[in-house]
Amino acid sequence: MNAGNGGYLGAGSTIRTRIALVYGGVFLVLGALLLLVVNLLVRAGTDGQADAIVARADGSGGGDGVAVVEAYRIGDDVSRAANEQMLMWSCLSLLVIACGAVVVGWWTAGRVLRPVHEMTARARRLSERNLDERLAVRGPDDELKELGDTIDALLGRLEAAFDSQRRFIANASHELRTPLATQRAALQVGLDDCDVRRILLDTNRHSERLLDGLLLLARGERGLAEREDVPFAEVVTEEYEDAAVAEHGVVRGSRVLLRQLVRNLVANAVVHNVPGGFVDVRVAGGVLTVVNTGPVVPPGDVEGLFEPFRRGEGRDRTGPGAGLGLSIVRSIAVAHCGSVTAVARGAEEGGGLVVTATLPVAVTRP
Repeated sequence: MNAGNGGYLGAGSTIRTRIALVYGGVFLVLGALLLLVVNLLVRAGTDGQADAIVARADGSGGGDGVAVVEAYRIGDDVSRAANEQMLMWSCLSLLVIACGAVVVGWWTAGRVLRPVHEMTARARRLSERNLDERLAVRGPDDELKELGDTIDALLGRLEAAFDSQRRFIANASHELRTPLATQRAALQVGLDDCDVRRILLDTNRHSERLLDGLLLLARGERGLAEREDVPFAEVVTEEYEDAAVAEHGVVRGSRVLLRQLVRNLVANAVVHNVPGGFVDVRVAGGVLTVVNTGPVVPPGDVEGLFEPFRRGEGRDRTGPGAGLGLSIVRSIAVAHCGSVTAVARGAEEGGGLVVTATLPVAVTRP
């Protein structure tokens, strides 16, 4: 039986149904074997008794041969009728009792699985906001209580991990915001060149927005807590003016994070290019494709490029920075319920990668 798809009964069947049918099936098989043995023994005994009765009647009455043959024929008919009646009522009784076994199995399974249903209902109410709650299974010290205690211990470890994550995010937010605010104040006061000050202030503001977006992403267990309608093609062209737009689409998500996704992909394509190479950026709806020339990447190493802190050139190429570019791209795509894939280009094509980010589109604009 395959537990992954619910067994032979299909994915929609319940354990209670399976237990009840197993009860009935086992009883049916064992009952059929029992009745088969009983019927064979009864048939043999009935035939033997009938022959003995006929023999005694023949020996005591001294009848002629025709009467003896008739007596044996009647004895056979009586035996056959008795055996048929025995078989018919045995089968009917077996079916009735098998149905009763299914009902008893259903009732018994319901009683046994009631604590499991209670644990399931309590577990459904749990989230990262109330991990302090526990299943608190009461009853005898059996397998079900052991399961409940194990889940409670797991919830305790998860609560500790979430608390640690919250403290880390709060501390990181404080530690990162403070120097950014200090830099902004210094830029506003200390620079006389208005153009330079404007550029630096814009960069500082963008860093703050990016920090807000990344912290928002870190807090969201299942992705983004807040979403807005973002024209994806507009975001792409803001980061790369030469991008070819085949179709406009609106993506539900964070504009700051989507800009960072595009920026990281384009920066990765530019940094890891070769002299005289090219970068091609295309967007159609929610699909962004970035193609570049560059070093030849073995196909088996492509997936590793999305791992954090992969640096350097060649096999460990994610640029000269911290090595988070493509890993952040994948995290942002997953937060928007999308995906990112990469395919290595061969040496005859000039090397490099074809990276495709696919995001679900809420609205397609003409």
